[in-house]
Amino acid sequence: MNAIDTDLLADRLNRLVKLAMDTGEASSIEDAEKLFSGYRLAVAVGEDVRYSATQQAALLTVINCGRRSLLGGVEVEGIAGMPLLLPLHPYRTLEEAVSSLGGKVVGAVSPNVPLVVVGDGREDTDRAFAVRTTFDGWAGGIVPVRAQELRLAERQEFIPSGVLSGAVAVAEAFQHLRGGNPAAGRRNVGLSLWRPEADWRERQAVGPVITRLPSALWLIGIGNVGQAYLWTIGLLPYENPNEVQLVLQDYDVLAPSNDSTSLLTQQALIGARKTRAIAHWADSRGFRTAIIERRFASDFRVGADDPAVALCGVDNALARSALEDAGFARVIEAGLGYGIRDYLGFRTHVFPGSRRAHDIWRAEENGREIRTDLPAYQALEATGADQCGLTKLAGRTVGAPFVGAVAATVVVGELLRMVNGGHTYELIDGHLRNLDHRTVVPAAAREPFNPGSTEAARAARQDRRSTATEFQLYASAGANLLALVPNGS
Repeated sequence: MNAIDTDLLADRLNRLVKLAMDTGEASSIEDAEKLFSGYRLAVAVGEDVRYSATQQAALLTVINCGRRSLLGGVEVEGIAGMPLLLPLHPYRTLEEAVSSLGGKVVGAVSPNVPLVVVGDGREDTDRAFAVRTTFDGWAGGIVPVRAQELRLAERQEFIPSGVLSGAVAVAEAFQHLRGGNPAAGRRNVGLSLWRPEADWRERQAVGPVITRLPSALWLIGIGNVGQAYLWTIGLLPYENPNEVQLVLQDYDVLAPSNDSTSLLTQQALIGARKTRAIAHWADSRGFRTAIIERRFASDFRVGADDPAVALCGVDNALARSALEDAGFARVIEAGLGYGIRDYLGFRTHVFPGSRRAHDIWRAEENGREIRTDLPAYQALEATGADQCGLTKLAGRTVGAPFVGAVAATVVVGELLRMVNGGHTYELIDGHLRNLDHRTVVPAAAREPFNPGSTEAARAARQDRRSTATEFQLYASAGANLLALVPNGS
């Protein structure tokens, strides 16, 4: 094997499969892939999901994250005949949406497979792993199926808490299958996106019903985190999505490895420019998009008519250090952990803050341990891979789509509080090994500004469980609008 072949391998390798290589438990790439092919997930859906857009967001996030993380597949039961309440053009039924995301719809899920229950129903207490997603307003998470009394009220709809609970469910299942966290599946895990410093099960965690949604955003980086931003924003209940302006900035193309971490990437898109492929997805949602195909750097400046708020998802320290130089009124950014110990971690910042971006990221990150002496890398060297290529492969980060999805809900929560005149936080630091141990730093009072907003759909502005009819009208209106968008299928 030569260096070029190793470069191609680095672009193709599943970023979670790489975990088994970096821990030394797999003696080859083939062994690592075989191990992950044995990881499976079952999802049971209750009848009440027919009436809840938030529960549907949880379900679809489980499928979207699960099929990228658990290569044995994700089975789903209980969705026959359910309408889709979310604006995912061109799908009209939940079964169509689940299938499009890679889920396998079955009459009954397999026994002895980790189970996620979304909504009412299954009380499997004999499985080694069985959790239920739950939410109420801005609070979302999971509880063990056998602890029904810990389930939240699930009354106030809020799409990001559905995304959050679905991502947390996959994170717990993954940790259970990996065997490194005996608490996984046996505990309550959640977060309030309204009050992240509070216990997510308390009344103050629920937060208010929102009436406004962001209408102008600049996204820096369209990878794992950037696509998770768009997944969450794209599911929000916009009354008029054509009022939303998005600027997408990236310079890279989609590689096969992106399919393992990035929620809007599909195999058919591999090789396309990230900006163009994801702009097409956003256009089909009804948003108005523009693309910038250049690196974000210290010499970049935005104009007076550009969006005032930027969401950053790049992991390059030099680019992040320049976030306050471009002229945005606010920047919200998220970074993920990258090694075998930290890949479950995330951290978000809001700028301006008490610390400048220049001070947080003074120079390129260094000190990442890169080991090519582990069995899987030694096996590659034995077949002819050169040391340079091995170092590049070993230096690629471990990445998990469910961590990016959790971080995205925290960032979108910050954005929604900003748009609706709420409080802000300048730093939120968490780890999915134990989400109870997190750092939350409130932001100092800032001068008010107009981030740009538009109305949420009527069904989302009600402080009660929205009816299926109301959300179907909203979703159908969006689908009719999208039918008029060129190339929107």
